[in-house]
Amino acid sequence: MLEGMTSRDPQAAELARLASLVADETRASCLLALLDGRAWTASELARHAGVAASTLSEHLGKLVAGGLLTEERQGRHRYVRLADARVAQLVEELASHVAPGSAVRPRNLRESSAGSAMARGRTCYDHLAGRLGIAVTDAMTVRQLLRQDAGFALTEAGLRWFGAVGIPLDRKGRRPLARACLDWTERRPHLAGVAGAALCRHALEAGWCVRIGSERAVKVTEAGEKALAELLGVSSTALR
Repeated sequence: MLEGMTSRDPQAAELARLASLVADETRASCLLALLDGRAWTASELARHAGVAASTLSEHLGKLVAGGLLTEERQGRHRYVRLADARVAQLVEELASHVAPGSAVRPRNLRESSAGSAMARGRTCYDHLAGRLGIAVTDAMTVRQLLRQDAGFALTEAGLRWFGAVGIPLDRKGRRPLARACLDWTERRPHLAGVAGAALCRHALEAGWCVRIGSERAVKVTEAGEKALAELLGVSSTALR
């Protein structure tokens, strides 16, 4: 090896490859949309990103090849979703580093309303985010169901709480039981991991929350306000 030269770091090359995948507005728009945890068709994503279907197909091919998306076909339709929770965490954390004042102002009332709804409550891949996610996380911490002093961890009381409410926790996989996810609108961590996903799934299935619009926004129902108040002491004002 010539003097002064160093060998290439394979991690640097992989990081550069990953960054190049995200560093495109159309691909970034698709990744953010897919944070709702659902599978979208290519045509739906094309309309969302405001590009031609042929253009979008090329971008999706790169994201699938790069391991950020997975795809499946049903008949004539091609569905894509985020590859896994790690990809969702990466996208959400990158979004959280966008300066608060740098966001584009809404162009009309519809965009303003959608933005307000997203900030109030939304899904972040498979767990709750926005003010709703923060309110639930804070309430669990106050009630000593969740610890935040050395990373996120469910306490013994927290494990019993999930069991008492009837929310099963899948502890067989490698995914952490509880994990902090930095909320890009609140700039504070909300609950993710197995516990966060299970709580979000239960909230939707039990009718505590309902999805609104075509984005990731969710709205707490009257039944949800009552349940969260009784089970966690969350005030209705914290959810609005």
